[in-house]
Amino acid sequence: MSVRRFWASASTLVLAAVAALGIAQPASADSSAAGGYVALGDSYSSGVGAGSYLSDSGDCRRSTKAYPYLWAAANSPSSFAFVACSGATTTSVAGTQLGALSSSTGLVSVTAGGNDVGFADVMQDCVLSGEAACLSSVGSAVSQVQNSLPSKLSSLYGSIRSRAPQAHVVVLGYPRFYQLSGSCIAGLSEKERSAINNASDVLNGVIAKQAADAGFTFSSVVDEFTGHELCSGDAWLNSVSIPVYNSYHPKAAGQSGGYLPAFRSAA
Repeated sequence: MSVRRFWASASTLVLAAVAALGIAQPASADSSAAGGYVALGDSYSSGVGAGSYLSDSGDCRRSTKAYPYLWAAANSPSSFAFVACSGATTTSVAGTQLGALSSSTGLVSVTAGGNDVGFADVMQDCVLSGEAACLSSVGSAVSQVQNSLPSKLSSLYGSIRSRAPQAHVVVLGYPRFYQLSGSCIAGLSEKERSAINNASDVLNGVIAKQAADAGFTFSSVVDEFTGHELCSGDAWLNSVSIPVYNSYHPKAAGQSGGYLPAFRSAA
């Protein structure tokens, strides 16, 4: 989910990028490899931050270490369309990715929502502008999550169901970014980290409700990432990084140890 902004000065490049952040319902075991599998979504599904990007994926940065690719390699679905793309919003997923779906699609995965509410800008404000600006930015994003995101998710999920009426659809959430009272001795304040985590929880809650309303399965990744957040000492997430697009995205270990088990348990 790779909405990105750069701030550069003569001596410094400050970067920040991201989308932010669980409850799994029982999945139907038959849906896995019997039909084709289509992986939709943003950078958390394309695998930004994990490296090993497919050469033909361009700026979408689809990784061979991303959970959809790993799941398909292990389960050999009858077909596999990996169309998730860095920077995707609910609107761009609906507009550019749903052509991969059909009546024969048996399984769909999707992450979407963080880019719609500007979590990249939130992280930039928090990194650059101090605690008050950070908390204000988080609050604005939470307001968008609560007020405008539900209808966007509902529209996207309805379009997915229309295009793939028989598919088992797994909607994955986002991890909390920070382990509170963790090992970080610099950077954001504990109050900022707590606010960002709480925003992740609100985002996940809205996504879970809309997924349930659509008859889809929501699978959280919060439990899988617990103990592997930033400031944990064993982070599965990139912090502020070069190249910029890796910032606040799962590393390869976050895809294989976090997203893949969450998806596998629901698929």
